[in-house]
Amino acid sequence: MPRPDALPAELAIVVPTYNEVRNVPLIVAAVERALGDIRWEIVFVDDHSPDGTAEEARTLALADPRVRVLHRYGRRGLASACVEGILATAAPFVAVMDGDMQHDEAVLVAMFRRIIAGDVDLVVGSRYVEGGGVGDWDKRRAAMSRFATALANRLTRTAIGDPMSGFFMLTRSAFMAALPGLSSVGFKILLDIAASSPTPLRVAEVPFTFRARQHGESKLDGLVLWEYLQLLLDKAFGHIIPVRFIGFAIVGGSGVVVHFLVLTLVLQVLLALYGNVQEERWFAIAQGVAALTATSSNFFLNNYLTYRDQRLTGARLAWGWLTFNIVCGVGFLANVGIARWLYQRHNYIAAAALAGIAVTTVWNYAMSSIFTWRKRG
Repeated sequence: MPRPDALPAELAIVVPTYNEVRNVPLIVAAVERALGDIRWEIVFVDDHSPDGTAEEARTLALADPRVRVLHRYGRRGLASACVEGILATAAPFVAVMDGDMQHDEAVLVAMFRRIIAGDVDLVVGSRYVEGGGVGDWDKRRAAMSRFATALANRLTRTAIGDPMSGFFMLTRSAFMAALPGLSSVGFKILLDIAASSPTPLRVAEVPFTFRARQHGESKLDGLVLWEYLQLLLDKAFGHIIPVRFIGFAIVGGSGVVVHFLVLTLVLQVLLALYGNVQEERWFAIAQGVAALTATSSNFFLNNYLTYRDQRLTGARLAWGWLTFNIVCGVGFLANVGIARWLYQRHNYIAAAALAGIAVTTVWNYAMSSIFTWRKRG
């Protein structure tokens, strides 16, 4: 007779982690207490945490076959971690919960009993139904959450009271149907799944109260709004334009501001020093300085925002800056050449500068994706 924990799992709990070494054993113990006779397994998806989270999970896995570890290296992102974790298990029902102990594991039982009834595809742990709550959130965070929820409900065809929840359970068939359309952008995988489903999902919600973090630090930094914006843009336009290009273009918009500021400043200084005798030459020099400054600005912003999941650090940051400028060299020369040609014939600074910028945008995106932020195998 096989041991209960050796039987195939009915339910897999996917837990994305980063620097949660102290919470991992607490989560396993809490899930074991909560789930009783349900056959379960837990899949920790760790993005190479420097605090040893993956090693701690492996130690637990050696003692308990229900604990599994998916250790990722060279890539990051909560949504993509959830997707890979779900794909790594054969369980017919899958739950996603955070690794910070803020989701109430006791609610998993009610979620499981609801989903095995067979009349729903998705069960959401909701803070906004009767009996749920946001815990000790301040008014600002609660207001931001409700605003993001309102935006999310305009995007998805599925009626969910808390589409921003990171605590949910779904059938494998529902996930596999949504998989081809997933963006895996940012941190709100539930919204991604609901918006990517080819048919509206049948949803039930169970209340839970958001708990305070026990150990570690919150992963919600100032970039979550940027990632949320990327996800919304991808769902709205991703079938036409890649979301990363949209982000690249948005950053490029800030580069336009930098470009014009530097162009105007340098051109005015040169004209003040040397007069209007060689104005076309001074414009070419000012355009070159402005283009180089804007390119560097775009590189650092893209590294921080657009390519956050492949962010370059240390020596790779310096090398990335160098390759970014090298691969953009052709675009840079075209930028200056086209802008100077137009300026000579029409004497319009704005039109000439914008034409040069337009030439470099697609080139910079294509080449930097290949050479600067290429994914490591």
